[in-house]
Amino acid sequence: MEGAKILVVDDESRMRKLVKDFLVRQKYEVLEAGDGEEAVELFFRHKDVALILLDVMMPKMDGWDVVRTIREHSAVPIIMLTAKGDEQDELRGFDLGVDEYISKPFSPRILVARVDAVLRRSGQAKENVLECEGIVINKSAHQVTIDEKTIDLSYKEFELLTYFVENRGLALSREKILNNVWNYDYFGDARTIDTHVKKLRSKMGEKGNYIRTIWGMGYKFEPAETGKDE
Repeated sequence: MEGAKILVVDDESRMRKLVKDFLVRQKYEVLEAGDGEEAVELFFRHKDVALILLDVMMPKMDGWDVVRTIREHSAVPIIMLTAKGDEQDELRGFDLGVDEYISKPFSPRILVARVDAVLRRSGQAKENVLECEGIVINKSAHQVTIDEKTIDLSYKEFELLTYFVENRGLALSREKILNNVWNYDYFGDARTIDTHVKKLRSKMGEKGNYIRTIWGMGYKFEPAETGKDE
């Protein structure tokens, strides 16, 4: 979204410049940080950061600690940049609340496309409220309440719950969930969904049972008194 403020965090100045140049061409405003501590300081000083592009391996405070610190206070979208191709690192990132995960080297144009897609999905659209069996989702405020109690969800957990509620009663394959919640250009696997569903169910308490497992296929959001897995 034109004019949105993006925080680029990487200890390599050439990488920051490359990413910044492409983002500025798309009319984004860019803040730069060369280490994790500076990133946290900048994020909390500037109250309007719309998205963070975050490297994993950095001095002073690594990317994982930055995510943990920010997620205690904010659901701002975070895209992790890493030179590692380890699947466990990717799963770890999503478990901490990372929204996208891009391995270096990458195409700057693809990176900008990912940024555009995440911002479009990040609630910067017109206000919209969904309600279902005591679950209230305010898409504009990026807030969820269950029986009038606010629950703290990561950005991706919020998107996943919203997708489930919007498609209540429908059997959703893991591939379809990946395409709609993680976007068509995500290259992860189904375990990413299972990890997020597990955490989402836990945060929803008894109403987590509304997310029913369809073995061998995916999930169905089906409010009922007995939300047992099929």
